[in-house]
Amino acid sequence: MRETVPPFREPTLKGDYRRPDPDAHAGPHEPGLTCAPAAPGMDAAHGGAAEACAREQVFTFSGAWEVGSIGRMTARLLRRCAEVCQSCGAQGDAPVVHLDLSGVTRLDTAGAQLLCRAAANMAAAGAQVAWRVPDPGQSVLLDRVRAIDISVVPRERRVSPVLGALHAIGGSIVEELEQARSIVGFLGMFLVSLAASVARPWRLRWVSIVHHMEQTGIQAVPIVALLTFLIGLVTAYMGSEQFTRFGAQVFVVNLIEVSTLRELGVLLTALIVAGRSGSSFTAQIGAMVANEEVDAMRSMGLDPMEVLVIPRVVALVLMLPVLTFIADFMGVLGGGIASWLSLGISPGAFAVRFQEITRLTNFVTGLVKAPFFALIIGIVGCFQGFRVTGSAESVGRLTTQAVVESIFLVIVANAGFAILFMSLGV
Repeated sequence: MRETVPPFREPTLKGDYRRPDPDAHAGPHEPGLTCAPAAPGMDAAHGGAAEACAREQVFTFSGAWEVGSIGRMTARLLRRCAEVCQSCGAQGDAPVVHLDLSGVTRLDTAGAQLLCRAAANMAAAGAQVAWRVPDPGQSVLLDRVRAIDISVVPRERRVSPVLGALHAIGGSIVEELEQARSIVGFLGMFLVSLAASVARPWRLRWVSIVHHMEQTGIQAVPIVALLTFLIGLVTAYMGSEQFTRFGAQVFVVNLIEVSTLRELGVLLTALIVAGRSGSSFTAQIGAMVANEEVDAMRSMGLDPMEVLVIPRVVALVLMLPVLTFIADFMGVLGGGIASWLSLGISPGAFAVRFQEITRLTNFVTGLVKAPFFALIIGIVGCFQGFRVTGSAESVGRLTTQAVVESIFLVIVANAGFAILFMSLGV
């Protein structure tokens, strides 16, 4: 049997003294209004029942006067108030309008504002408005709404451009400091989880670690090798142009050895990995957070730090020194080819000279920095991934932020290592 649904009827005004009631079947939760003259004997002090009926009107409200149900009543209520005020004002003295809210079941701020607006319009037209609100809660709400002067438009506060700039800078500094504190806390959680996993090696996810080693290390070899080869080529060309002025072309080999093994190899590799793998960590974990997969892991008793963070960071820490070694080799190779083409230094002579001047300290210094750079990139990438709020915009924004912060922190750490090694005489 098919159920029939009665057609929807919009709320109308009840008790219309000019036409039949069109809202006789209105639902109990729809706003209702009855307008009628005052009952005989309601105001005997004004000279009799007939005069009271002519000078007084009673607005009886019923139903729910809420934001979701008063949309169709606004224009009708205001029009009815204007009509009543005009008809009563024709008597020559101030009319009296009673607003009876005893039948109102629910009232919110929007409904209270509409009623107060109607009362204000009638008062402005010369009527005397009297409220009858039995419900104390509705009475308090109406008092608060009446106390708000919506006719006064607040002035826009003008702020000095200098103060605005200082406020923006201060807000950025506070936000970055708070984020730095959160990253340090995330690093502490990672170290605690890593120590617990090392103490119980069977909890380490070796398959996941090997998978991420392949993604972050082996797949990154072509781009790292190509870029460091080109950087070594450019470094040798620029050095040969400067050293030729002093007749010291052979010192180009020294420049390539120091710059590539000590600084450029590991730094360029870290920057490439930060843009490639750090952004991947953020996007992968962020997508899992947006899809509530991380919450599902927690509900199953799995620790996201062990499942998601430790395999990625451990794999990156293991593979970045390998990538640094490849970058050093390709950078020296590019420098050797450039020296051969621009200065005429044969590959054999370049190899002999390079072997004579190479210091193991420079090579070890570059490799020592690689695990720390990998830790920074992995921690920042995973941390930003967990900050995703669930939207695609959040994933993209935090992925970009992870890359920028990783590159910034890697460069700052490289400067710190340079100062440390210089103070140690390394």
